[in-house]
Amino acid sequence: MPTYTITELAREFDITPRAIRFYEDQGLLSPKREGAGGRTRVYSARERTRLKLTLRGKRLGLSLSEIKSLVDMYESPRDTAAQLKRFLAVLAQHREMLERQQEDLQITLAEIAAHEEQCRRMLEEDKPAKESPAPKKPVVRRLKDAA
Repeated sequence: MPTYTITELAREFDITPRAIRFYEDQGLLSPKREGAGGRTRVYSARERTRLKLTLRGKRLGLSLSEIKSLVDMYESPRDTAAQLKRFLAVLAQHREMLERQQEDLQITLAEIAAHEEQCRRMLEEDKPAKESPAPKKPVVRRLKDAA
């Protein structure tokens, strides 16, 4: 069974070792410890998969607690139908939140467009009918002393 170091996983998933340690602190990962005092973390294929699922959940915008509960469900060989229903419920809830945010963004963008248009109209109204050219400055020439 393949094993991975924290550096290898960080490089593979383009994250920092600190992020991996954070996920470990949150209970999402639990690598084996080896070496003097258990200072060296050794990640199994299972831990690599958990990290991959965690990062996928983050990209979906799920919270770490949601990710943990979903990933933990797949650890037990219990009824997969119940696990899938729970996952669907979490996704539906997350979809609703994103759709509300999308509506809010569309309203805000429409308000910005209206303010921009109003500013443009006001600028057009304030322009003088015909701008007169600025008066020219007289040219001053120096004469060289012929002394």
